Amino acid sequence: MYRTAVILRHTFREAIVQPIYSLLLVFGAAILIIFWLLPFFTLGEDTVMFKAVGLDVILLIVLIATLFATSRSIYEEIEDRTMLTLMSKPLYRWEVLVGKYLGIVLAALLAVVVLGAVMAMATYYRIPTDYQIRNTLDDREFARLQGYRAMHVLSLVPSLIQTWLMIAALAAVSVAISTRVSLVVNLPVVILIYIAGNLTRFIYPTGNIESPLLKIPAYAASKLLPYLETFDVRPLAIYKPIAVGQFANDINAVPMNLIWGYLGISTLYAFFYATFALAVGMWLFQTRELGGGEG
Repeated sequence: MYRTAVILRHTFREAIVQPIYSLLLVFGAAILIIFWLLPFFTLGEDTVMFKAVGLDVILLIVLIATLFATSRSIYEEIEDRTMLTLMSKPLYRWEVLVGKYLGIVLAALLAVVVLGAVMAMATYYRIPTDYQIRNTLDDREFARLQGYRAMHVLSLVPSLIQTWLMIAALAAVSVAISTRVSLVVNLPVVILIYIAGNLTRFIYPTGNIESPLLKIPAYAASKLLPYLETFDVRPLAIYKPIAVGQFANDINAVPMNLIWGYLGISTLYAFFYATFALAVGMWLFQTRELGGGEG
């Protein structure tokens, strides 16, 4: 465990000092700030739309940064023989793979926290404009403003955690692929898996498919591809009010215990899918020549 922790720490530091990591964070923060200043013309739902779009921006930015870190930490180290030097130490290959994966997802978590803080600040300050609350506040208007701010900012917490869990699941796939191929292949493959994973919601249940020619590949896809709808908490936390503050007695508000229960299921799914992907990656890594190339 100590050796895995050392690799985790080294991989985390290596990931966050890459110029592409800082560049993508600055780029993502700039996009969120620009969206903060723009109206969405949704007739009272501007804040909801801003949060939905902002979460997509964070997902895309952090996923790309994670894929770059994965390729740099695994594939390039194999190709330039750094991995060969590392494996000359008393280490098991699974310790190296798991340590690198955990370091990469920890760097992804830091990126989600940073961009999430920017998004929370933007959400907090755009509430008065979106809900047309006067700058000259009486006690009633002030309580209304604080209620909206608390509800919208708190709803971002489970949504950002879900975003990180989705990235963690996809990062496991990227780690497995990186034992064999470079970023040029890794990036489009993971993006395609992300798209396919969002389409798996239309496959279930496979028992409704009658044609054997369609049922077999549909069943295989449903088992191998990530079911990314598991990580979509927006129908509960973004598109509906949550039961906090002045919305606690709202019959349309979603209780926080329901959201956290859903988050617990997503966490378990992310853990088991990441374990499956890393097991495949371990099989690929065990047979990989570490001197560069596949010789």
